[in-house]
Amino acid sequence: MANFADYTVVDLTLALGPETLMWPGVLAPSSEVVETVGRDGNYARLVNFYEHSGTHVDAPNHFVAGGQSVADLPLQTLISPAVVIDASADINGDGDAVLELATVAAWEEKHGLVPAGSVVLLRTGWEDLYDQPQVYGEGPDGLHYPGFGFEAASYLVARGVVGIGIDTLGIDRGVDLDFTVHRQVTLPKQVWHIENLTNLKQLPATGALVFVGVLPLVDGSGSPARILALVPKS
Repeated sequence: MANFADYTVVDLTLALGPETLMWPGVLAPSSEVVETVGRDGNYARLVNFYEHSGTHVDAPNHFVAGGQSVADLPLQTLISPAVVIDASADINGDGDAVLELATVAAWEEKHGLVPAGSVVLLRTGWEDLYDQPQVYGEGPDGLHYPGFGFEAASYLVARGVVGIGIDTLGIDRGVDLDFTVHRQVTLPKQVWHIENLTNLKQLPATGALVFVGVLPLVDGSGSPARILALVPKS
């Protein structure tokens, strides 16, 4: 059995509440206190949220009719080794940039082939901009955040990854309102997504194990999730 004292736990999850940055036009999570300790002897709230709120998982049925819901995702994939591609230096603040296949090739030259069964987490640098809503989200001229490029995503799916994740509002770059990677590359192949990740800078390129605590919502197209990484202590 693993000795968890040999690992550091990194929380890759943004807090979920009224201040959560959302897709343009979508209401942030809200809550209503329905029981109090003073009146009822216990405290409880009624919580309302969009399925794709905060740090969340996209299931295949989000864009693929008849695809897996979040309740159907294979459990084995929800605890997976992480590959972390830090493309923040290449992207260099360019909100219209994508992860290029050449960047993946350079990563593999240094670290070895992306293994089948892994989840690929892309650090664009946008995790550092969450406190700047007009940069992280919708600005005066629309959405401008980086994403996975078509060729890079296609290569990763061919390598057999089970999921991809990113530190932005979506795995397609903001200007791609056709959601090309969603529709044509990942979700049709049952490769799920994690969006709005944070603290990716604390992860090594390889060696971390990611736990995807997604809610098993019946017929859910997505769900907020607690994403934790176990990182071996050096």
